[in-house]
Amino acid sequence: MLDEQLYPKQMSFLMMVFWTGLFGGIFWGAIGYIAYFFNFTEVSPNVILEPWALGNWKYGWLGKLISMVFLAIVSIIAAFVYYAVLRKLKGIWFGVGFGIILFLLVFFVLNPIFPGIKPLLELKRDTIITSICLYMLYGTFIGYSINYEYELNKVQDKEAST
Repeated sequence: MLDEQLYPKQMSFLMMVFWTGLFGGIFWGAIGYIAYFFNFTEVSPNVILEPWALGNWKYGWLGKLISMVFLAIVSIIAAFVYYAVLRKLKGIWFGVGFGIILFLLVFFVLNPIFPGIKPLLELKRDTIITSICLYMLYGTFIGYSINYEYELNKVQDKEAST
């Protein structure tokens, strides 16, 4: 009884996945904007709005803000996909692979619905390298965070049962 009063209740694993996805989308979306601002990439994170929003407002500050919200939502979904499919796999390489799969999904499969992204072979080398690196880092962040918490919960459950 005393321990429950001294320590706050631990966050559920699914809530941690949600927060990891939210923070990952906002943080890596911001890094994407910085890379776009400094011309490391031709692809602005605003492309997420192009299929659904009309007008030039999507290229201003409001478009950037709403794009960040959309990126956060998509990132939360990606985090839950990682949780559902890959959470039990140990190692950093699964996160890197997850990021590469997301890159291929966006630049090959979903490319036709984003008019702001040229076909991959028409993009500059800087854009391709920067984008692959950002996706790999994002995948590593999501994958390692979820896998670390999964392993930690497994150890805690094992200790609690003994």
